[in-house]
Amino acid sequence: MPSTPPKPLPVVEQPRGWQRWLPGLQVLRHYQMAWLPKDLAAGLVLTAMLVPVGIAYAEASGVPGIYGLYATMVPLLAYALFGPSRILVLGPDSALTAVILAVVLPLSAGEPMRAVILASMMAVVAGLTCIVAGLLRLGFITELLSKPIRYGYMNGIALSVVISQTPKLFGFSIDSQGPVQDIWAIANALLAGLVNWPSFIVGGGTLALILALRRFRRLPGILIAVTLATLAVDLLDLGQHGVATLGELPQGLPSFTLPWLSGVDLASVVLGGVTAALVAFADTSVLSRTYAARSGRYVDPNQEMVGLGAANLIGGFFQGFPVSSSASRTPVAEAAGAQTQLTGVVGALAVAGLLIAAPNLMQYLPASALAAVVIAAVIGLFEIADLKRIFRVQQWEFWLSMACFAGVATFGAIPGIGIAVLLAVIEFLWDGWRPYYAVLGQVDGIRGFHDIERHPEARLVPGLVLFRWDAPLFFANAEQFQQCVLKAIAQSPTPVRRLVVTAEPVTSIDVTSADMLAELEQMLADAGIELHFAEVKGPVKDKLRRFGLLREHGEQRIQPTVGAAVDAYLADHGIDWSGEAPPQGRSWHAD
Repeated sequence: MPSTPPKPLPVVEQPRGWQRWLPGLQVLRHYQMAWLPKDLAAGLVLTAMLVPVGIAYAEASGVPGIYGLYATMVPLLAYALFGPSRILVLGPDSALTAVILAVVLPLSAGEPMRAVILASMMAVVAGLTCIVAGLLRLGFITELLSKPIRYGYMNGIALSVVISQTPKLFGFSIDSQGPVQDIWAIANALLAGLVNWPSFIVGGGTLALILALRRFRRLPGILIAVTLATLAVDLLDLGQHGVATLGELPQGLPSFTLPWLSGVDLASVVLGGVTAALVAFADTSVLSRTYAARSGRYVDPNQEMVGLGAANLIGGFFQGFPVSSSASRTPVAEAAGAQTQLTGVVGALAVAGLLIAAPNLMQYLPASALAAVVIAAVIGLFEIADLKRIFRVQQWEFWLSMACFAGVATFGAIPGIGIAVLLAVIEFLWDGWRPYYAVLGQVDGIRGFHDIERHPEARLVPGLVLFRWDAPLFFANAEQFQQCVLKAIAQSPTPVRRLVVTAEPVTSIDVTSADMLAELEQMLADAGIELHFAEVKGPVKDKLRRFGLLREHGEQRIQPTVGAAVDAYLADHGIDWSGEAPPQGRSWHAD
């Protein structure tokens, strides 16, 4: 049979110069016409959510509802040009409402336009903060979140969104106090008989239809379900039976303004804007990385900060307020078939068109149908299958994911991000605190020197301990390193004359570990044992010099390879090594 020719790896074109800051132009250059119908349909579906959500979050932030639509349209257009993610949807977000309201409410003195200007000032500050952070390449902080932690975060977000939409699905409302308290409030409302059954029938039917149509990928299932729900409310006059609808939209488009108020507490505005930037980027970075991993497309976290900053900055000049990515609208766009940033552009233009030409077109859109759209979309955010795999291969990372999930589900999205980052740091420190180490020997038939725990037949050089440490040396593991070295020496079957640290896995040292090495060197010298190194990386060797550990012929105590270190030991001590097997049953390290 003829062999299958290898497939070439995909080549990613790296834009140069100013074009690297405009990812949207790069997508446009390579846009495929086959994507257009999907982007158009997804944009129209997305519009059905952008309008009510934008209005609701604006009012929750202390500004008139129509400015939520302005904070939806302009940032979407800006992000389409500057944002690297093809799927992410930006706009007003529940995580930011408390931050905005905390500044706007006390400083606006109850004046709506004053509140709008204050919120726009915050958006400008948030935008500048994100842009500067992106230009300084601070996006690396997203790398703190491992895959299990991201799974836990997104599963927690998905559950929180489902809980928040459940009351709307049943046709009643609750005062949200966090996911756990909300579950209790929902249960009490259901037991008290507060369900509006016409609303639930419309919402439940919409949810069932969306899920049923998913198998038909060519059909815009969400758009079909929402349209039928709207027609049912209108034709059957379900509004008379308590089915809540979107109602009439205000009219008008945003105008360019310079947001500025004199005589206000600028410190509060700046602090609020910076806080909004931190919250928005923390949320956006996790969502962006999650969808990038699912689509197989790399997203530059630094450009993500720039894109988020541009959306906020430009939106602030068009009467908007701070925005973030949306964990509810983004999955709606994905479920509707979005391919590129054009989906957001279509959604923004559709909202503008509604405000100009047909503000009453969506007045009969039922709130329970919108809740069904959100629930159907976020179902796809739940990650179960890969967590089963992680549980099989490494259970402690599975429980790390569960802890992050519990943090988000219990305390909410933003505290959950803090918990996720904290767990990530703890995970890193734990891995480095108690790393694997090994004593090396020579195995017949295999080149090099190998872990005698895995190769009990390995031959040892009399009087020589080859000690490998599989981690950087830093403050958290310096004491552990010293204890493991002394244990390896104590377990040597022959009196030790020289210890060679095979340092190829050691990528860095710090002051604490350097001081430990100096102490260890003196301790070994007092016992008549020489301390040598092999395979030391250039940057680590530079640090050894800077820390003063290579004085007094110290350079001669570093050999380029383990083999060279063994040869140097044999030559220095005049040993004719024929080799002997280590004693059986002796453990050389605490794994």
